Amino acid sequence: MARISELESPNLVGPPRHGLADLVRQVRLCTREASDPPTIAKLVARSLARAEPSTSLLTEQERAGSADHYTRHTVHAEAAFSISAVVWRPGQVTEVHDHLVWCSFMVLQGSETETLFDVDGSRLVEVGRRQRTTGSVSGVAPPDDIHRVANTGDSVAITLHVYGADLSQGTSVRRTYGLPATGQTRL
Repeated sequence: MARISELESPNLVGPPRHGLADLVRQVRLCTREASDPPTIAKLVARSLARAEPSTSLLTEQERAGSADHYTRHTVHAEAAFSISAVVWRPGQVTEVHDHLVWCSFMVLQGSETETLFDVDGSRLVEVGRRQRTTGSVSGVAPPDDIHRVANTGDSVAITLHVYGADLSQGTSVRRTYGLPATGQTRL
């Protein structure tokens, strides 16, 4: 099978990105191998671990992030999936949210803290926390994906996400949840 170079693929976004074409090829194989979202998410997470992508996928300017909020850089998009890098400066955090589609991700640099939530009757409750360090991979699919992600470290964190849809013009977030100080909210 011929290899696709970064310059030959019309779906790559931005400058040529070393190693991205091989990762895209692997994700395509995963999305063809399975049809159920949880299985696809796990297969793609394994592919991320094998591919060992690095921060060199991003330009120096992209790796710097923004002082105002975490930033997302879409590096590839096609109908079946998108690949985005997210840059988190220390203290930056998402709202509590869930997703429309499966997602697999890898921490390329630094660490992130993921706080997990579940629905208990009409309340949203915290059910755990995961500290993810460089090299960590995970894959999740709705409805088991309510979370908040934060850079609780003291250096820039960079994560690479593969989402099960073309997100070049949008987001994978289905909804956000407001949380009072108690960590619980009514739905």
